[in-house]
Amino acid sequence: MNEMKRQSFTLDELQDRINYRFNDLRLLETATTHSSYVKETKDSGESNERLEFLGDAFLDAIVGQELFESFPSKEEGFLSKMRAAIVCEDGLANEAERLEIGEFLKFGKGEEKNGGRRRRSILADALEAIIGAVYLDGGFDQVRRVVLELFADAIGRVEAGEYQRDDYKTALQERLQQNGTAEIRYIVIGEEGPDHDKTFTVQLVVSGRP
Repeated sequence: MNEMKRQSFTLDELQDRINYRFNDLRLLETATTHSSYVKETKDSGESNERLEFLGDAFLDAIVGQELFESFPSKEEGFLSKMRAAIVCEDGLANEAERLEIGEFLKFGKGEEKNGGRRRRSILADALEAIIGAVYLDGGFDQVRRVVLELFADAIGRVEAGEYQRDDYKTALQERLQQNGTAEIRYIVIGEEGPDHDKTFTVQLVVSGRP
């Protein structure tokens, strides 16, 4: 009973933070349930993985539409890079940390001990799951409002020209090609480390010159 009271209170606080009140609170409970909790407790409920999938799709669509309307003269490449910068794992994790979403998640003991509450990939996934839950509970208009409120600062930085993604490969290619067309090739000349964590050495060849 005490656990139920604690969880009910924290979910109420989470609703305040995202500025949305759920009609079906079970959706938010699912959105804040990590798969480790379901596995360890043999809980008959569902983890947030399916909601994460749904939230990811709506997040891309909503941010994409906002950028499309805000930059009518920009081409697809610019819009795609800016959307990726906003909704990438780092962007989502930053927003999730601001909301302190980790404090509201339910974990199994193992994941809790291993620092899951602070793991950025888990926080990003949980925020996507919450967005998916808002859509199922309130529909598109509500989830669009929530997303645009949560990511208003990030979108505002793009509109102000202040949002730069650390895409050094693209920046280098643009610099090399600014005075005309250059033939650019990348050649892997070395690799080291285990298969799951390799480090590659790549040679850049510009118009035949290494």
